[in-house]
Amino acid sequence: MCLAIPSKIIQINEETNSVVVDTMGAQREASLNMLTDPVSIGDYVLIHVGFAIRKLDEKSAQESLDLYQQILNQDEI
Repeated sequence: MCLAIPSKIIQINEETNSVVVDTMGAQREASLNMLTDPVSIGDYVLIHVGFAIRKLDEKSAQESLDLYQQILNQDEI
């Protein structure tokens, strides 16, 4: 099973067909080679083993991020 956290695109490198994303404060590079949808800075995507595999609308992404944050906050109790 894959746990994919929505990641916000903060940089696009057209030369390498890749993006830099921010995932809850952590930044990493991901390939766009498996994604057919066009993307822009500010879009949200799901990343699996270094590849963007799905584009998400902002509302869905934020709902998921809120749930992940609630889970993380429970560990602090």
